[in-house]
Amino acid sequence: MRARIVASVVVAAGILLGTSGCNLFAPQATTNIYDASDGVSGNVGDLAIRNAVLISDNGELGNLLVTVVNSGKTEQTLTVQFSAGGKKVTQQVDVPANSTTSFGDTGQPGIVLEGFDAIPGALLPLFFQYGEQTGIELLVPVLTTSLPEYSSFSPTPSPKPTADIIPIEPNGAPLPTGNPIPTETTAP
Repeated sequence: MRARIVASVVVAAGILLGTSGCNLFAPQATTNIYDASDGVSGNVGDLAIRNAVLISDNGELGNLLVTVVNSGKTEQTLTVQFSAGGKKVTQQVDVPANSTTSFGDTGQPGIVLEGFDAIPGALLPLFFQYGEQTGIELLVPVLTTSLPEYSSFSPTPSPKPTADIIPIEPNGAPLPTGNPIPTETTAP
């Protein structure tokens, strides 16, 4: 009887040791940080750049979808820099303190990049930086609106300046400035 009890205790101890030893030798998968979606991530000081992806159908105009987490106590101005036509182009966006801000999403402020040269499917180098912090370059994937999850994120070009409208007389001569445009009247 005593041998059975000792054998049962030894078997139970062996099972317990065998099933609990996994944490001792195998790394925990939940401690690995990874990008769970199509975008890429990085950190700059108090700002965490999360899931950055560029939506572009032509490789020249793109909508940057990115979430920025500001864990600091002050608002920061995030600089996004890229190459366009051999020149560095810089855009800036404000990120409120203690917040999570999404850019480029429906109803959110956007970051539209123009003039870059990266075909859909490529990786576009974007540089993120703010204040005196050392910036980070991320290779951001360029995807198209043909993917169902990105179909509503088509980039909208920034408005171009228009020429001033100059009123002209019926004979084609410009009217003097400050005068109202003459209209036809009928006699009473």
